[in-house]
Parts: sequence; structure tokens; C-alpha cells
Amino acid sequence: MELRQELSTRLLQKMVLTPQLQQAIRLLQLSRQELVEEINTQMESNPTLEEESDDSGTITYEEATRDVPSLESPPVVPSDDGSEGDSGREAPNRQERAEREDWEKYVDDYNRFTTGPSIQVGNEDFPSVESTVSPRTTLGEHLMWQLNLSELTGPARHVGILVIGNLNEDGYLVDMTIQELAAQAQTTEAVAVASLTRIQTFDPVGVAARNLAECLSIQARVHHADDPRLQILVERYLPELERRNYATIARGLKCSMSEVAALVETVLLMEPRPGRAFASSEVVYVQPDVYVYKVGDEYVVTLNEDGLPRLRISPYYEETLRNKGGGQARDFIKEKLRSAEWLIRSIHQRNNTIRRVTESIVRFQRDFLEKGVAALRPLVLREVADDIGMHESTVSRVTTSKYVHTPRGIFELKYFFNSRIGSFSGEDQSSESVKARIKLLIDAEDANRPLSDQEIVTLLRKENIDIARRTVAKYRQGLGVLTSARRKSIL
Repeated sequence: MELRQELSTRLLQKMVLTPQLQQAIRLLQLSRQELVEEINTQMESNPTLEEESDDSGTITYEEATRDVPSLESPPVVPSDDGSEGDSGREAPNRQERAEREDWEKYVDDYNRFTTGPSIQVGNEDFPSVESTVSPRTTLGEHLMWQLNLSELTGPARHVGILVIGNLNEDGYLVDMTIQELAAQAQTTEAVAVASLTRIQTFDPVGVAARNLAECLSIQARVHHADDPRLQILVERYLPELERRNYATIARGLKCSMSEVAALVETVLLMEPRPGRAFASSEVVYVQPDVYVYKVGDEYVVTLNEDGLPRLRISPYYEETLRNKGGGQARDFIKEKLRSAEWLIRSIHQRNNTIRRVTESIVRFQRDFLEKGVAALRPLVLREVADDIGMHESTVSRVTTSKYVHTPRGIFELKYFFNSRIGSFSGEDQSSESVKARIKLLIDAEDANRPLSDQEIVTLLRKENIDIARRTVAKYRQGLGVLTSARRKSIL
């Protein structure tokens, strides 16, 4: 086989994404908060970008290059009598002087009748922002504080430290056995068990349990020591309680159904996740990107520009570029001006695309805005893309992490795109509207005889909705609704 090198030319045509197009695509899929961070980053790295403000705060090239008079010799301003005053400021008239004297008298009287000592402090004497913010106490810190106040010392305290260090967010002891605790603390298993039992009575009660049954059993023993039946219920009949098999529980505990109902109510008030109160879950606040208002019989779409910096190109650097003859400084300014222009253009294009997509969604989902989720129609990305003359991928990027405020509430733009559920006659239904209908049927059911998935299918088919039982089960689980056996009332 002969190997050789040769030079050849060929004509090739392919699509290449320019840096400007890549930037426009990247900005399009950013959320509102990410866009603000990106704009701030660009303003820090590009001196030709500035935020729009009043013209009074803008410095032109001529002002920056003009000789500024010395501050040591302020301009002389004529006084009231026509002569030039020494202070350089216009003397106040008689009424202003009287008002100033009254104000100074008020301040003197206020300072005279203060209850504390009069001390002048500077900014460095005030507490810092960090010192005025109360830190959130974690579950580990809360338990260590109690451990330090307890009677556990030596190896028992070492076991306690190991237990606290191996708790998960729910407050359960995971991946750690009694034998491992004793081995790492170099003590006996009896000491490890005693230390673990003591920690399980710390606040919150039930912490450091190995499973749900043990967690509820600890709470029953500590908070309801006078009711041994509750202890037996959570230790022996928890699976029956999960299956709502109350008749078996009543026979096992030798009590009536009303007494079983009271015990179950007590169990429901217990905390299955002791560490929940110390979880570091943060509330995420959503700011809509678009507002939809109803004006007369029409819906108007407006962009939410509140909080978004309005960018412009600095006129100082534009004038500098005209006056610079050449060199590296001119090339640097020219490159930064071009980058700033593309950024501003990409942001405007992003806003225009979001507005057009939202307007198209409003046209398709007008019945939803008028009547609610029951009138939400099935919609796919291709329908909106064809309506506004864009590609599906562009519509997908626009609807990702973007929110719209409507008269019906705040929704993610992706909420309006949902699958299609067939009907026996007429128009198809959207999956969201079918979910809402299932939720209404379950809310209106008889608690003593809850609807099964097959019964829900039968009711929906009477309403001209062609749906399978497994689809109903999937939607029910998505709504967080239990099965009919678990929804059944005790009495």
C-alpha cells in the first residue's frame, strides 16, 4: 500500500456561527437574573458601556479635556446689595434666614432633651452589615450545643459527635451502625447504644433515628408516654397504617374504630422528618420577564424592564475614537465599541424575540386567559415557530426559565406548551386541563368511598375525554394524590 502526501483544493460550503451570533444565542437562553449578572460583568470589563442616566450626569469629551478651574479659588458671586460677596455664595434672604434660625433652634432643643449622652460617632463606629445579620443555625450546631450541655463525657460524648456528624438533612442516622460507632469511639456497644438513645431525646425529638418507625416510636415514647397503644401502633402496625387497613389495627389494639381514628390523628401530628426545621431551603423569588394586560377586549404584551440596566455607548469614548490618530489605544477603543454595539443589539433582539413569542402564545391561549386552565388548549413549539417565522430551537430557548405575568397569575412560558389528549368528538384536550379536571373530581369525591383510577376514566369518558387508566394514574401521581385505598377515610 502506497502512502503519499499531496495538496488539493476543494469547494466546501458549511454554516459557521460567528461570535456575534453565538453571543445572541447565549443571551437568548439566559434567565432574567443571569442576564443582569451578564450585563454587570460586561460593564465591568468594557469601559465603553455605561448605564443610561440623566444627561446632567454625563461627561462629554470636551468637558473632560477642558481646563477645570482650581477648587481653591471658587467663583465670586454678587451679594444682595450688588457687591461681590466674600463667601462666593448668594446670601440668603430674610425669610430663608428666619427659617434657618427656627430649624437650628429646634435642633438645639431636641439635643437638650435627649435621654442619653450626646456622642458623635463616625461610620467606622457603626456595626458592620455582617454583624447585624443573624446566621441560620444548622441542625448539627443545634445538637452540638445540647451535647455540650448534657452529661455525656468521654467515649459517650465521642459517640455523640460521630452520630451528629452522620445525620442527613432529615435528621436520620444513615450509613452508620452501632458496631461502627463503638469501634470508631473505641468503646463498647452498650455505651454507643446509651449515647445514641440520649441524643434521640434531644430537640427535635426523634432525631438520629435509623428509620421512620423508630423516629415515630421515640416521639410517642417522649410526648405520649401515657398511651401505650400509640407506641404499639407505630412499632407494629405502621405498614397497616400506610395501607389504611384500620380494621386490622382495631383488632390488634382491641379498640374501636373511633379510638383508632384518634390514634391516627396523633400520628399525623408527629414529625416524620425531625431535621426539616433546620433545612437550608431558600425561597426562590420569580420576577416575570413579560407582562400581559387586558386593555378593553385585547391583551397587550409588555416587557418587564424594571431592574435591567439600560445600556448605551459612552459618548466620551466615541469622541475619543474620532480624535485619536491611531495606535494601540485607538484599536483597543474600536474593539470595545464594536463589542458594546453587538451586546446592545443582542439584548434588543432578545427582548423583541421574547415579546413576539409571548404575543403568539397569547393568541393561541386566549381562551385560557378568559376562562382558566379548563380552556387551556394543546400547543407545541412548532405551532408558535410557524406563527412568528422562527425555528423551534429559538422558541425553546425563549421559553426556558422565562416567566409571564397574566391576569390568571404568573406562569413559566413552557407551561402553555402541553401534550394532546384525544376526545371522542370535537377538539382535543390539553394535558393540563385534564389534570385540572382530575383534581376537581378527586376533591369532590366521597371520603368514605374515594374514586379509583378506573372510575375516574369512566367519568372523564362521559365528558368526551378519551384517556387510559395508566394515564390517569400518572397524572394523579404528578398531582401528589394518593391511591383510592390511601385516601379512604377511617370512619
